[in-house]
Amino acid sequence: MFDRLLIATDGSDCARRAAKYGIELAARYDADVDVVSVYRGGETQGQATLDEIADLAADAGVAVDTELLSGKPAKSIVDYADETGADLIVVGRRGRSGVRERLLGSITERVLRRSGPPVLTVPGSEVDADTGTAYDDILVTTDGSDLAAEAGPYAANLAGRFDAILHVLNAVDVQAAAGVFNAGGVDREYIERLERKGQRAVDDLIAGIDATDLDVREAVVQGYAPDVIADYVDENDVDLVVMSSEGQSNLAGQQLGTVAGRVLRTVDRPVLVVTED
Repeated sequence: MFDRLLIATDGSDCARRAAKYGIELAARYDADVDVVSVYRGGETQGQATLDEIADLAADAGVAVDTELLSGKPAKSIVDYADETGADLIVVGRRGRSGVRERLLGSITERVLRRSGPPVLTVPGSEVDADTGTAYDDILVTTDGSDLAAEAGPYAANLAGRFDAILHVLNAVDVQAAAGVFNAGGVDREYIERLERKGQRAVDDLIAGIDATDLDVREAVVQGYAPDVIADYVDENDVDLVVMSSEGQSNLAGQQLGTVAGRVLRTVDRPVLVVTED
């Protein structure tokens, strides 16, 4: 599943924490690891940033290769991932850009827009700063789209590797589905039809993975998808969210999907985003 990881760091606390998650994954998968930093100031500072992560990896028994890059950060990171054949990029969700977009920084968002391989984004908040880097509960979300289904094998593989519970969630947004027809309310039959569709999405995702040895929990919940996901994460102590970058909407103009974008900005847990290559 993960044979080569690319960890990007800018020396921030958030990036350092993301690197710890990347190192743990590398140890679990016996993966090769490249650590990169894009310097826009002194080369010495950039190299020191790389050396710090290399030391963290060495302490965990993981060997890494380091590379100091120049240029536009997001483009340089994604280009390097392509050149080395990385099948996962690991980044902090907000670094030193100074942009305050809740939990999502501008460089990380550009990486998500450009990346072919999945991207693991890790928050650096104090809420879970002292927790470990292993996973006990992994959530995968689905809206029934083909790309959402592609997130399933990643979530299942991680759940198996970490011996974690796998949660499969569909959010039934009645208001969005009904549109203008919702003004006068919708009948119960319509809602039940949407719930059956949501259950099919959950069933289809589970059918597409090897769940033989997994503890799988299913949920179909009414509400606005980002809020449903955030509430489910809190109520079930989810350690990792796995989701697609877009669903049934379109990534027009290279914009991050609405649901994924909001989850990344508001859910204070690592999120693995499966992108459309």
